[in-house]
Order: sequence, then C-alpha cells, then structure tokens
Amino acid sequence: MPDVPKDIDALIALMARLPGLGPRSARRAVLHLIKKRGLLMAPLAEALQTVAETARECLNCGNIGTSDLCEICVSEKRATGEICVVEDVADLWAMERSDVFKGRYHVLGGTLSALDAVGPEELRIPKLLDRVASENVTEVILALNATIDGQTTAHYIAGELETRQIAVTSLAQGVPIGGELDYLDDGTISAALKARKAL
Repeated sequence: MPDVPKDIDALIALMARLPGLGPRSARRAVLHLIKKRGLLMAPLAEALQTVAETARECLNCGNIGTSDLCEICVSEKRATGEICVVEDVADLWAMERSDVFKGRYHVLGGTLSALDAVGPEELRIPKLLDRVASENVTEVILALNATIDGQTTAHYIAGELETRQIAVTSLAQGVPIGGELDYLDDGTISAALKARKAL
C-alpha cells in the first residue's frame, strides 16, 4: 500500500472500527469524503461534533436522545400501558420504522449471557421491573432476538413478571411475508409450525 499521510491513515483506522466497515471499505469511504470534502466532509464533521456534545441515553428507557428523557417517554400519547422490551437502540428504531407500536420502550442494553458474565444487574432489567411497578403497565412485549441468549433473557424476564397482574407477550416468529418455505432455515419453519393459527 502506498504511503498515506498520518492524519488520513488515522481517519481510515477510525472508520474501519465502525460496524460493517473493514479496512478496504473504510479506505474507499475516506477517499470519497476527501473528494467531496466541501459537500460531505465539513457537514459530517459538524454533525459528528454536535451529536458528540448533545446525544445522551434516556434515563427512563435507554433510548438515545438529546435530553434526559427521550421524546417517546415524555409523550402523553405513548402512555398506553404497554412497554416493548428490546435488546438495543437499533431494535427500538427498527420497531419505530414500522409505525405500528404506539406504547413505550425499554432498552436492555444486551442479553443475559453466562459465557460473557452478563447477568440481570449488568442489563437494565431491575429498571424494567421498577417501571412496571410505577408506570401503570398492563402489558410487557418481549421483542428480543430469536437467539439462545435472547430467548433466555425473555424467559428470565417473564419469570420475574410472573406474579404481577400484567400480560407478558412476545413477538410472533415464523415465515416472513413474501417468504418461500424452500429458502427458510429449519428453526424458522419449526417456530412457524409451532405458532400456527386457525384461518
């Protein structure tokens, strides 16, 4: 590889640490930014600086916003009694893109994992239990990933909420809309078969 100026090499190394970008992709992205520095690089640098100064984690749910409580938590329209539990903020944003769920969220910050020594206290599970007790919650929707750790976490939370007078539900799993059986993995077909319903 040709000699690259130290500042540019440092930027490439930083970009390569982003999810989905390896060294090659980071190099291409940096070269593109340099070519379009007036159009892209200066506004990007300004936006990064602004977000670095203003972004913070919501003290209530764990979402990312610009104040101590995010817009979802302060909205009276979202006070439906439903809390949707997700692993991370990306999952919350994915749910919001669907524009279907109108309740509030709770971001755990990961899943339980014995291998990684992640227990309930390392996640936001105690805060969830406090919210259920104080926010007039009628339903907790467990929207966790269909992984071993995700399902373990869901079962743990369901067990913790078992004695409370609220509904605990999870997202349906199975055949996606437009999916063809021949292209699905065995686990998806199995989950779909177990969750079958009358027509």
